[in-house]
Amino acid sequence: MSLENHLEELRKVVIRVVGIILVSFAIAYGFGAQISEILLHPLRVALAGGIEGQVVYLGLLDKVISQLQVAFYSSIILSSPLWFHQIWLFIQPGLYIREIKVVRPFLLVGFFLFVLGVAFGYFLVFPVTFKVLMQFGVGEISASISLKEYLVLVSKILVFLGIVFQLPNVMLILGFMGIVDQEQLRNIRRYVYVGFAALSAMLTPPDVVTMLAIWLPLVVLYELGIYGVILIVTPFHKRGEK
Repeated sequence: MSLENHLEELRKVVIRVVGIILVSFAIAYGFGAQISEILLHPLRVALAGGIEGQVVYLGLLDKVISQLQVAFYSSIILSSPLWFHQIWLFIQPGLYIREIKVVRPFLLVGFFLFVLGVAFGYFLVFPVTFKVLMQFGVGEISASISLKEYLVLVSKILVFLGIVFQLPNVMLILGFMGIVDQEQLRNIRRYVYVGFAALSAMLTPPDVVTMLAIWLPLVVLYELGIYGVILIVTPFHKRGEK
């Protein structure tokens, strides 16, 4: 397939993915209040633990804007099975038949990892983060938390974790395509970890606990990706050479 045909196929995939997300956005916006309540639950659990605080609107349009933003990020999460499928349809023609048989299961694994990343953020990162942050100043002042800032931060972190949990999957696919090997992944390990630290610091509130809660899983995922390349990809290529 020529470069022009590849670009045309990429254009079609982008249009379909955007269409899927727009439809999901409309559905998510219709359930905006329910989704907001789900996202507020970890914070309310922290507040119920004896910590004084309240969620407030800081502007007249805060509620509307926050629901629009929450609907956007929710649409990415909820439509993930569909756009995962579209990405696979774009990648598949570039693979040999034997590679397709091996890589296809990673589509399901990718969706599972995305859900796992979202669940990790919701059930582990958020409770730890809110408990630590809300305890600062206990007994001195009552915290007032902006609804818009809270919902946007939580939504961004969930989408971010869902995406970065694809790391082992991406490493394996790149390995099957011959773009990277185990030695290359090992050699860039230290730089990748520094990059993870920078990403974690930029995305999370300025406290060490929250940053480590995101950084450590990324390190584990990268190591799992390396072992996956060693145990699965390397033997696969060796069999193909025989």
